[in-house]
Amino acid sequence: EGVPGFWDSACRWRLSRRIEDARPGGGGMFEGAAVFIRSAGGLIYEETGELRLPDQPGVSATRVYHWRDDGEGGAEVLFEDGRDFHRIDLGSAAASAWHDCPPDRYEASFDFTRWPEWRTVWRVQGPRKDYTMFSQYRRCGKART
Repeated sequence: EGVPGFWDSACRWRLSRRIEDARPGGGGMFEGAAVFIRSAGGLIYEETGELRLPDQPGVSATRVYHWRDDGEGGAEVLFEDGRDFHRIDLGSAAASAWHDCPPDRYEASFDFTRWPEWRTVWRVQGPRKDYTMFSQYRRCGKART
């Protein structure tokens, strides 16, 4: 059960993301890579790739998060600048998380049942947002440490 060896190794994944927007003309695709790099207190998550939106040229996109061992079988996920994002339970093969960013709400599900491959689904709703992101991570090698 859970995510065996999550904190033990730095890994690299091929990342594919589909964005389904409930608003007309929305949605998109992201193709790239995600890597976990060991750091003091946990792992740094770096994501890089190309975001393609309808009727627009692709753009380079990146994001960075810090995953810290919370000592209770989970991870505290922080934004790059250290602000709290969400907590995830790594003791289960399926986990959920949420983040309030008024007026928007972000709800996530994590599926680790095929670890080291994994999936996330983020549902985002607010006055100007109404989309779901489906991300698939396929392990493709060791990361730098």
